[in-house]
Amino acid sequence: MEKEQECDSGLKEACGVFGAYDLDGHDVASTIYYGLFALQHRGQESCGIAVSDTKGPKRSVSVHKGMGLVNEVFTQETLEALHGDIGVGHVRYSTAGASTRENAQPLVLNYIKGTLGVAHNGNLINARKLRRELEYGGAIFQTTIDSEVIAYHIARERVRTKTVEDAVAHAMGKIRGAYSLVIMSPRKLIAARDPYGFKPLCIGKRGNTYIAASETCALDTIGAEFVRDVQPGEIVTITKDGEILSDERMCLKPGEQARCIFEHIYFARPDSVIDGASVYAARILAGRFLAQDSPVEADVVVGVPESGNAAALGYAMESGIPYGTAFVKNSYVGRTFIKPKQSSRESSVQVKLNVLREAVAGKRVIMIDDSIVRGTTSDRIVRMLRDAGASKVHMRVSSPPFLWPCYFGTDVPARDQLIAPNRTVEEICGIIGADSLAYLGLERLSDLAPGLAICSGCFTGRYPMDPPTEDIRGDYEE
Repeated sequence: MEKEQECDSGLKEACGVFGAYDLDGHDVASTIYYGLFALQHRGQESCGIAVSDTKGPKRSVSVHKGMGLVNEVFTQETLEALHGDIGVGHVRYSTAGASTRENAQPLVLNYIKGTLGVAHNGNLINARKLRRELEYGGAIFQTTIDSEVIAYHIARERVRTKTVEDAVAHAMGKIRGAYSLVIMSPRKLIAARDPYGFKPLCIGKRGNTYIAASETCALDTIGAEFVRDVQPGEIVTITKDGEILSDERMCLKPGEQARCIFEHIYFARPDSVIDGASVYAARILAGRFLAQDSPVEADVVVGVPESGNAAALGYAMESGIPYGTAFVKNSYVGRTFIKPKQSSRESSVQVKLNVLREAVAGKRVIMIDDSIVRGTTSDRIVRMLRDAGASKVHMRVSSPPFLWPCYFGTDVPARDQLIAPNRTVEEICGIIGADSLAYLGLERLSDLAPGLAICSGCFTGRYPMDPPTEDIRGDYEE
């Protein structure tokens, strides 16, 4: 994770998944492409699409994947070459496994029953153990990602089961951690979600094309209607007859589930709805809570793009202090851009963000951001506001302090890399150079996702399942 520290100490999401099955037999590659484009915020290191013709040979799968953004990896020519009426796609940010083309997804396995295309969002906590068992059994791995462990187990179970759904269910009984899966078999599209529901997954429909996607914003982008969410622990199968079949044998009771609350605070696009809860409404509410719990006199409220904007608007609505735009974001800078060397004078933060001087000069500014991880970025942004003439900079954070790492697909780093453990809020305020600092209260988190049981382990150290005894994140990296 240190490789990102200079340019961006904010958090990264693991992946986004998208699948499509056109029952009329039309090619789905372009639909998957636009779906992945809508999910680009979930992963910017690599991407890929795998498609198959359900009426053709069972082992015929076309795949294209590579490093970079969706519009960099795919061209009109590559999309036109991907023929098939069923397919899966993936955008990736690595939390386990090196950032290489070999680790780009979806993974395609050829085995005795045909082929499997697998796209995975999340992180397993027992991947190392399962991988070692498979290797001693003769398995040869082509990647260093835990997603291949999932694919292997599904393929092995399929040899012994009547249906691919049974194989997925048996594999889910062995893997532990966070996983939202979209799986392409020769004649079925399958969506599966871990029993805790860490990561989002939903089903949509456009005409006779059925969709499985990480977020509803991807459905909106392609003009599909939302059908329903995949429930935690549920396996949903789309058949060639247009049936939506449900297997709920892995489901937990609602109170035992554990949605990642950071989907609502930061990861998801604001125009998405996750498990019935609006992401935009959650961020507005977080800002309102900050205004209620940590008021301060100021002239303007501003957000750090993008996820801080809605929370800043909520703060302004609640406090009556005007909402303003203080930062201009360079939309063409991805997370993979060439970072300035430490010896050069360019700041990676300023390459991405610049301050509108006339918006803050001579003003008392409340700046809202979604989190403080290491504090390096917050320090630079506070300094940028002061350099632009802000007379006061009060920072408000729309999440509680990070005190513990995450093992379920969010790259909250080890404790010794976090700024909050063993420091008071006042000490952190001094380190980042703000005039005041306040975080969202822990007791407010459940209100951001009403009616849903959430995971707040990175804030409390209380995880929904026992974490590994060693830090498995970044497994197999060289």
